[in-house]
Formats: sequence, C-alpha cells, structure tokens
Amino acid sequence: MTEGILAGLKVIDCATYVAGPAAATILSDFGADVIKIERPPDGDLWRTFSSVPGYPSTDFHYTWLLTSRNKRSIVLDLTREAGRIALLKLAAGADVFVTNFQPSLLSRFRLTWEDLEPVNPRLVYALITGYGEKGEDADAPAYDGLAYWARSGLMTSVTGADGTPAGARPAMGDHPTAATLFGAIMLGLYRRERTGKGSKVSTSLMAAGAWANSVDIQAKLCAAHFPERRAGGRPMNPLIAAYPSSDGHAMIIALLDPEREYSRLCEALGEPDLARSPLFATAQARKENAAELHAILMSQFESKPLSHWREKFRIHDIKWSPLPTLDEAVRDPQMRECGAIINFDYPGQGTIETVDSPVFVADAEKRSPRVPPGYGAHTREVLKEAGYGAAEIEQLISSGAAVARDAK
Repeated sequence: MTEGILAGLKVIDCATYVAGPAAATILSDFGADVIKIERPPDGDLWRTFSSVPGYPSTDFHYTWLLTSRNKRSIVLDLTREAGRIALLKLAAGADVFVTNFQPSLLSRFRLTWEDLEPVNPRLVYALITGYGEKGEDADAPAYDGLAYWARSGLMTSVTGADGTPAGARPAMGDHPTAATLFGAIMLGLYRRERTGKGSKVSTSLMAAGAWANSVDIQAKLCAAHFPERRAGGRPMNPLIAAYPSSDGHAMIIALLDPEREYSRLCEALGEPDLARSPLFATAQARKENAAELHAILMSQFESKPLSHWREKFRIHDIKWSPLPTLDEAVRDPQMRECGAIINFDYPGQGTIETVDSPVFVADAEKRSPRVPPGYGAHTREVLKEAGYGAAEIEQLISSGAAVARDAK
C-alpha cells in the first residue's frame, strides 16, 4: 500500500461536520495518520447527515464516507477532566491539531493555541472559524451556507432566472475552505521545518467566501458600476452565455477575447459574414446590438445537437463547456481522467467510487482510500499508543471519559 509523502505525520482531527475534518482528509490522502476525536453519545453528527431532509437520500452514509475516509475514531468526553487530559496526551505527540470549535468552547475546554503550545511547542494548530476571531460575530455558530455562501455576497451575486438568490448545495463552501486550511497547515509545517517551532494557522468560512467572491467585492470596493440584472431577460453579454442545443442539452460559451475569437465563432456557426456585419463587427456595435446578436446565436445553437457543436468548437478553438445534469457530470470520463473520481474498495459494498481531494503531486501517489471509522472503533488502540496502560484505558471507559466500540 502506498504510504504517501505525509506518512509519519500524526494529525488530531478535533473538529466537527466538514470544513475542518475535510482538511484533515486531504492530509490523510497523502499518508498522514489522522485520529478523529468524537463526542459521546453519538459522535460527529456528520456521520448521518445524508439522512437530513433536503439532502439526497440513500441508505449509504455518503457524507461520512467522503470526509472521514482513512481516519481512526476515538471518543472522548471533553467535559470530563480525564477526557481532556487524554486529548492533551494525544496532542503532545501530534504534528497537527485541527479544530473548528467556537472560541467560547475552546476556552471552556482549555484547548486554545495558548493552552496547547506549552504541551507541544512543535504543534501546528489549525483553526477554522465561521467569521474570524475578532468582532461581534466571532463566536457565532456558522455553516458554510451561512458564512461562506450568504455572508460573503456569493448567494446574491449568483442568482436564478427570476433574480432570487441561489441557495447553497451541501458543503459547497466547506470543501474549498478545507483546501484553504490544508494550504495553511502545510505553510505551518514548512515554517516548522525552518524554525523548529509550531504555530497557529487559520482561516474562516467568511474569508474564504470573500476570496471566492473577490472579483465582485474588489469591484465594489473600487466603486465600480454593476450592470443591472433583469429577471428572465437576455444575458448581458451574448458571447459569455448559456444556450440550448437541438437535442435538449445545454452549453455555455465564454469568449473573453472577442477581437480574436468572435470571427472564429462565426466560422463555427457557418456564418462567416456575421463577423463583418456592421451590426456586430466591433465591440461597441455588439454591445449596442446585443439583443439581436443573442437572438441569432440562440437560433443557430438550438438548430443542431450538442455533438455537432462539440466538434465545431474543437475545430475552431472556441472556449465552451457543456452544462451537464448531475447524472451526466458523474458519468463524464474526464472526471476520472483528471483524478476527481477514483475507485474505492469498500468491504461489503464491492468497488464504489468516491471524490478525491483536488491536490496532486507528480510522482507521489496517494494512499488507497480506507473505509471511514466506526464510532469509537479505535479508542483503545489510540489510547494505548498515547501511553495508557490496559487498566487505565478500562478505567477511562468505565468512567465515561472515553467510549470504545472496538473488541477488547
């Protein structure tokens, strides 16, 4: 089995739901040993989030599979001093500590960076928050649909045809934010290599959402004038717009350099004279006659199937993409070619597929995915590695400070 370039790195995943744990998942994909800290009585609620109303329904807990592969689970009650001490022992031997607890909880459990640095000065303490660490909302609970998608302005920047804000899909902000935290963790590890010292690194859902929405935010900061949106109308720029094909599919073209690309588009349409028409020959003319150009393009595109346009766009070097349904997206061969979807040998389920983390290193294979852990499946094993004797472990379990579901 491939060990990975992060083999030997020990990571404590003391986080919940998605954004923090997913950063640890990326580390695990490259070989890090990730110990998942869960709370009694039921563990991380992300285990069964796929059953939440509104989520795609199946008996397979796909949310847990996606974010908790490769990890080991230990259950500790951090409200008990013995449980907290056990976590400190784990942190003392770890390289990375990931958490997304609210500041008030970190203070309550005495698990802030200031608490852990004396325990392990080489520790990279990775904190992910909803709204940052300062300000009146610093301790506010947050999900990515709130802090990343809504608060950053993305929700109202990306609207539906009727002008209403588009809602977030599950974890669509958590996973990009997790990649941001992964980068911060690696920066902390690099600094440790140079100085020998650990450090605190962090990001927030709100800051990551602002980065995703940064072009529009920067425009607003520079007092830019935004084109007025009209619900149900034609696109503001017909050369950067979606169109239907004759066989019921949709596609989007993106001509960002129309001085070079517009004539090629006309060739692809079989209408080279359109490029020389006074109505559309210049950028200003196309702007003034955008409605007429959009109508012509719509008529052309909806007259031929998607396969026709795929070939024409390839020949004439037109930048475009199909707009697949989710069913079509998961069947897309390019998803496998680019490494986004990989095989996963899942005991009892045979070979299934999963979404890989979007980080790749040449000549460094990732480890083959392992099944996500059962609740408390590794409690005894991990406590033993931390230096606890058998009798001490059983005392922790009988007292309720730890929970084990593994065989003795």
